[in-house]
Amino acid sequence: MVTDRLSRAFAALADPIRRDIVARLAVDDASVGELAAVYPVSVQAVSRHLKVLESAGLVSRGGDSYRRPCHLEAEVFDLMTKWIERYRREAEQRFQRLDAVLAAMDHDDQQRQSRRKRGAAS
Repeated sequence: MVTDRLSRAFAALADPIRRDIVARLAVDDASVGELAAVYPVSVQAVSRHLKVLESAGLVSRGGDSYRRPCHLEAEVFDLMTKWIERYRREAEQRFQRLDAVLAAMDHDDQQRQSRRKRGAAS
C-alpha cells in the first residue's frame, strides 16, 4: 500500500483518465457530472477516479452540497516538481561530465591525427 504523499500522487497520475481530469481541472473547477460527460465511462467510474485523486491530495471537492465542484490542489504538484527537478539536475550534471569526457577524447584524437600528418609529411 502506497503511504507517502509523493508516491500517492504519482500512482494517481498513472491512469490516463485521471491525468486528463487533472488537465481539465487545471483550466477550471468542474462537477463530477461535468467531468463524466466527456468520458466513455459511467459517472460512478469518474467519481472513483476523483476519489483516488482526492486521496493523493491532487483534488478537493467544494462544500456546495448541490454541485460539489472539484478543484485542483496545486501544492502537491509543487512537491512533485521539486522531486523531479532534483533528479533532472543530477542527470544534467552527468550529461555535462560526459560531454567534457567526449570533448577531451575528441581533442586527444585530433592531436594524434595532427601528429601523424606531421610525421608523414617529414
